[in-house]
Amino acid sequence: MDLGNPVLQLCQDGMRAEAEGRPADARALFEEAWSSRADDYDACVAAHYLARQQEAPGEILRWNQVALRHADGVGDDRVAAFYPSLHVGVAIANERLGDAVAARVAFDRAAEHVDVLPAGAYGEQLRTAITEGLRRLA
Repeated sequence: MDLGNPVLQLCQDGMRAEAEGRPADARALFEEAWSSRADDYDACVAAHYLARQQEAPGEILRWNQVALRHADGVGDDRVAAFYPSLHVGVAIANERLGDAVAARVAFDRAAEHVDVLPAGAYGEQLRTAITEGLRRLA
């Protein structure tokens, strides 16, 4: 990951603001990252973090779908690790919107990408979300 990339730096600053309990600052930084995007990779990353800042399921869904479209446009492995999280975000938003069929499809898509998840808490959190989501919607 190129941390010299201004979009990635803004997103990293936004994650730090989240961790420090400053959600308004985080959202502003992610919005600035979105405004600064230069290509599909930048757009995927910025939209991924903007999705996390949304409260309304429809907006969570929209931003995750935007991130997925841009991830598909990247065309290389730089975004591979985003796919499980993006599909889980789509699944959870659809589930909250009452669309169990779309939620199931998205959890299935997330499950197709679990092999790229890292070991550790983050990877386990996503694996658990996928497993539990599929169980809920079975």
